[in-house]
Amino acid sequence: MAIDTGRDFSALTELLGRLTPADAGAMARARQRQAQLTKPAGALGDLEELSVRLAGVFGHERPDPRGAAVLVAAGDHGVAAEGVSAYPPEVTPAMVANFLADTPAGPGGAAVSALARTLGAEVYVLDAGVNADLPEHLALTRAARRRGTRNLRREAAMTREETLALILAGAALAERAIDAGADFVVPGEMGIGNTTPAAALTARLLKLDPAEVTGRGTGVDDERLAHKVDVVRGALARTDVTDPLDVLAEFGGFEIAAMLGMMLATAARRRAVVLDGFVEGSAALVGVALAPALRDFLFPAGECAERGHAAQLSHLGLNPMFHLGLRLGEGTGGVLALPLLRGAAATLREMRTFEEAAVPDGSKGPDGSTGPGGGEG
Repeated sequence: MAIDTGRDFSALTELLGRLTPADAGAMARARQRQAQLTKPAGALGDLEELSVRLAGVFGHERPDPRGAAVLVAAGDHGVAAEGVSAYPPEVTPAMVANFLADTPAGPGGAAVSALARTLGAEVYVLDAGVNADLPEHLALTRAARRRGTRNLRREAAMTREETLALILAGAALAERAIDAGADFVVPGEMGIGNTTPAAALTARLLKLDPAEVTGRGTGVDDERLAHKVDVVRGALARTDVTDPLDVLAEFGGFEIAAMLGMMLATAARRRAVVLDGFVEGSAALVGVALAPALRDFLFPAGECAERGHAAQLSHLGLNPMFHLGLRLGEGTGGVLALPLLRGAAATLREMRTFEEAAVPDGSKGPDGSTGPGGGEG
């Protein structure tokens, strides 16, 4: 199924205008309810704040998010010609075929496919700009305007028109997934070489030296890592642009632009965006620069192994849910976070308060005075 990407900047402006902050009233009610649930104060740790944030996203102190979708955007990168990855560009279309493959377990033979099946998430695949002929498939949405970006070390990776088209294509796919029942949207990516544009975006938007945010990606050695840093440094030296859309066009990738659109559309529809890793984080940086309210709808899964991911999360003021050393991409970390998010929402929705359960509140002494809460046991 093809997506119409012929809309212009006015469509992006309209989309940005639909983003508003999370529901502060619902969050206040959720905090009040969390304080009354049958547990010592703070006993559920970070799940408590996650539940409050979900209440703000879904506008109710008893949020009930269920469906989930992983939207894997795939695209190739001209900068791969610089030797920044341990794998050749041919891996990108091969992995797209793997996402679409029929296996004995079900559709898809990639890591994200297996995890999504296990955790009940639908997988959508977007051809954002793969440099190959891809097979026809019901799960594949075509939005490519060009087969791979230009080499960002030498010239702008994308034109502004291409950038806008892919943002809108990603937004359209997110809308489709939400219409099909997704309350959690996990943007994912596949594109050999894409940690290099992600590093360039992060360095420019956070005003950091490339060495601070450029990592090993697919596992390059020290010599190739130093070369990768030089490539990013050379790209940044080409232009001093700072406008978020110009930065994305100069240094980004088609799949990064598409993931930005996914995030914006999901937030506009008052659903939760589950962030995977470093490449997704670079799209989120652009998004929050364009629409600060987007931050309220971002739920980072784990801090990945890429060097710059911690800097992204720190800038966004967001805490990861786990540290598993992941560096695969595809949306894998985001899928793994789904049970935590569903569980956090369930505490608000399904736990009873001390009053509802007729359980004595351990935070009060025998005379009714307020005292310290209890712990386990």
